[in-house]
Amino acid sequence: MNQAELRVVTIDGPAGAGKSSVARSLAARLGWRLLDTGAMYRAVTFAALRDHADLTCDDELGSLAERVSVRLANGSVYLDDEDVTGRIRSVEVTRASRYLADNPRVRARLVRWQRDFADDHEVVAEGRDQGTVVFPQAFCKFFLTASLEARGMRRFAEFQARGEAIDFETVLGDLERRDRHDEARAIAPMRPADDAIVVDSTGLSLDEVVDRIEGVVRRRLESIKRPQTAVGR
Repeated sequence: MNQAELRVVTIDGPAGAGKSSVARSLAARLGWRLLDTGAMYRAVTFAALRDHADLTCDDELGSLAERVSVRLANGSVYLDDEDVTGRIRSVEVTRASRYLADNPRVRARLVRWQRDFADDHEVVAEGRDQGTVVFPQAFCKFFLTASLEARGMRRFAEFQARGEAIDFETVLGDLERRDRHDEARAIAPMRPADDAIVVDSTGLSLDEVVDRIEGVVRRRLESIKRPQTAVGR
């Protein structure tokens, strides 16, 4: 296993499974950087809505993605050096992001950003295709899921905390449609990587999920380093 493979832990899964919170906590515990790929897609989606782009025009969205820049730094998301962290989590951006995720040119652009991000850092990457497409050689892969109701409650609480006017049934409906769409998508459909560990977070606290994943990561890191240490003696 080469050094590049040691740099990345992937956490994929459906919307509302808690990927962002788990990945952020795991990265902090490991002392690694967080790659929030969902924030990247949301930032480009925000740019498309801001510029009144035609969300059904592949060429227009592809051109937009190629002329903007998105940067993740210190827990913030920057679009062309403007901090958009608080503006990319709206219901409007959430619903429109599927158009960007379905666009081949947008995906190609973001995959380049994601791989560049991991070039110089040890990274915990969360998304929907990190273990299957972006980092297929990552040394440790997880697929985080939960029941629809549990995911709906988490997403509903997020919207409420931001003062978004939306009811729980609407949130559930949006999640169901997103699941069907992501699983059937022609480009990088959402699925566990063949070598991913599936973790169901239903009924578990954030710390319980992170404890479980961190334990696997540290055991694998130790098993990789042990033979190298023995050879050096």
